[in-house]
Amino acid sequence: MDWTWYLFRFDGRINRALLWQALLIVALLAGLLEIAGQVIGIVGGTRSTLKLGMELDFDFGLDDLFKLVDPRASHSRASTDLATAILKTSGMALFFWIYLATAVKRLHDRNRSGWWISPFFFIPGLFNQFSDLLPKSSWMLSLNLAAALLWLWGLFEMFCRSGTSGHNRFGPDPLLEIDDSAASPAPPAKSWDQSREIEIVPPSASPPGGMHVKRGA
Repeated sequence: MDWTWYLFRFDGRINRALLWQALLIVALLAGLLEIAGQVIGIVGGTRSTLKLGMELDFDFGLDDLFKLVDPRASHSRASTDLATAILKTSGMALFFWIYLATAVKRLHDRNRSGWWISPFFFIPGLFNQFSDLLPKSSWMLSLNLAAALLWLWGLFEMFCRSGTSGHNRFGPDPLLEIDDSAASPAPPAKSWDQSREIEIVPPSASPPGGMHVKRGA
């Protein structure tokens, strides 16, 4: 498999298994970055112990992405040491790109445009980040419910539903490609050429003449 295409490009289609695999890859990378950040904190004196852990997040752990557009979060970011901030920002950028690339290809597998990532991811995320700024009223419950339903719909659409069968406007069916590669016939075995393996020994030669199998055949 072309890993550069799989994790970083937006064309083509991937099936559910590859999206789940991308989620696991990001979870492992996030765990490694978390350990690296803790080690930096221990070396810098801001932490005293190392805590190990891994968390699966269906939006690839990108909750902090929406804090970047929230001025209220600037104070907490300013209090973070430079090395940890750089590490966290780099990891967030990597995870965001992987999430977009794999989610868009998965939407293609459902025969949907990649722009569906907006109602499935961006709108619920932005609403959750800024919902506390909205006035408290009776229609807030409806907005909360709509945001939750959009997120659940996107989760079900990308992680649970099977792709469209056969070729669609975004490319061939990835499951058919897997089946074709698994069912491809093995190369034919090399046949035994009797004329190459048998030689005629003249009667005057030793051993006695007749048909013999070549030495080393």
